[in-house]
Amino acid sequence: MQRAETKARVRALQLLYAWDLTGRPALKTVIARVAGIYGRAPAQPDRGADLAAKGIAGLADFDQLVSAAAEHWRLERVGIIERNILRLALAEIAEGATPSRVVIDEAVKLAHWFAGAKAPGFVNGVLDTAARELGAL
Repeated sequence: MQRAETKARVRALQLLYAWDLTGRPALKTVIARVAGIYGRAPAQPDRGADLAAKGIAGLADFDQLVSAAAEHWRLERVGIIERNILRLALAEIAEGATPSRVVIDEAVKLAHWFAGAKAPGFVNGVLDTAARELGAL
């Protein structure tokens, strides 16, 4: 059984992934489409949608942090799932409500579930470097 926070992070990743794949429309549009797929809208308040919105709002800053932290990797070369996991984790670290180490562990867990075999190590390394740069570790 997943904790509510983990479910919210999974939902945020799904929303951000769908947002990125569909040409980055308004988040409300993506939320409505995803609700249509599942047959119902999520209960309010929706932490996953809130986290996705924060990931989108800070996109330029988060992408810059990822580019600086991911040595020898251009952002365009980072897989879409990994990029969005990193964005969401950085949004949550910037929010400051959850300890950075917990956020990083959860991001690594998402990478294990949704990305390739090398993604967890990559996500861990980039987030550790970025969190240190932000003074969050």
